[in-house]
Amino acid sequence: MTLWFVFALMTVAAIFAVLWPLSRRGTDSGGSEVVVYRDQLAEIDRDMASGIIGAAEADAARVEISRRLLAAADQTGREAPVQGSLRLRRAAAVVALVGLPVIASGFYLALGSPRLGDFPLAERSRVADANQPLANLVAQVEAHLEKNPTDGRGWTVLAPVLSRLGRYDDAVRAYRNAITYAGDSADRRADLGEALMGSAGGVVTADAKAEFERAVALNGDDAKANYFLGLAAEQDGRKTDAAALWQKMLAKAPSDAPWRPLVQAALVRVGGTVPDVPAGVSAPALPEGAVAAAKDMSEADRGTMIKGMVDRLATRLKTNGDDVEGWLRLVRAYLVMGERDKAMSALADARQAVANDADRLRQLNEGLKNLGLDG
Repeated sequence: MTLWFVFALMTVAAIFAVLWPLSRRGTDSGGSEVVVYRDQLAEIDRDMASGIIGAAEADAARVEISRRLLAAADQTGREAPVQGSLRLRRAAAVVALVGLPVIASGFYLALGSPRLGDFPLAERSRVADANQPLANLVAQVEAHLEKNPTDGRGWTVLAPVLSRLGRYDDAVRAYRNAITYAGDSADRRADLGEALMGSAGGVVTADAKAEFERAVALNGDDAKANYFLGLAAEQDGRKTDAAALWQKMLAKAPSDAPWRPLVQAALVRVGGTVPDVPAGVSAPALPEGAVAAAKDMSEADRGTMIKGMVDRLATRLKTNGDDVEGWLRLVRAYLVMGERDKAMSALADARQAVANDADRLRQLNEGLKNLGLDG
């Protein structure tokens, strides 16, 4: 009720602002000035007759007063039509009092929603807030998808977040829905296979392998699918096949491929021969000479060497947290070693270390996306 009262006051104020200028009548100042100037002309004649002023002064005064008299008469002629426009003012007043409210009401009834109830404050607070915890935002997206299960874009956004939270079974369902409603692609198939691996504790199951094979069928150069197909071969005890697949990946990879160190480390792990690093690669996965030394080691010694290198890298990053490439190598190494918890902990430390540097944070997130961690 208070709101309508305020609207009424605003309407009255607007109408008053329109009618006020129309209600003012012009003052007949021009007519009174003409009378004054005529009296002054007569007074000049009387003064000259009585000898108060001379003929020359009288003529000059007559000229000046006559000029003013003509100006006053001209002003009176211009004001006459304004004073005579009473009918026009009345018509404008009727339009302001009746026409404006009627027109405004017509527009509101056509375009507004007079029967729409108030939007409670509690409902407004349900809008997604980027500052809420991630779990709350995920719950809101899931609630949306329950009502809109064919929203392919929503499933595409939700799936990698569920994987990041370790909810692999839910991520598998989300990826399958994304493929169904947003379209098939090599990336989605590879991501689905990785989620299936997560559900199996890092093992490339038959279902996961089938998804990687579908991804390769859609895009033969899909790095994630090819890498995990090599990992499947390694887990099956076919290290030669795994090495051959990873060597093929490195041979075809661009010089700045962010996953090169990951595949190089995997080759060392299975005793494969790492191809020469193409020109343009700034940092190899392993220190100079480490790859050659690893070839002659036993499986246990090789694993110990790699673990020692990873530990040294982690120690260095604790004192030099600005090294984005170092953080990415550390996360890759933990993933290769099957220590996903350590990889996620390193990821969190990396983000905290570069949180105040927008460029480094962007570089880190891009690198994590290439690792399938949804940076």
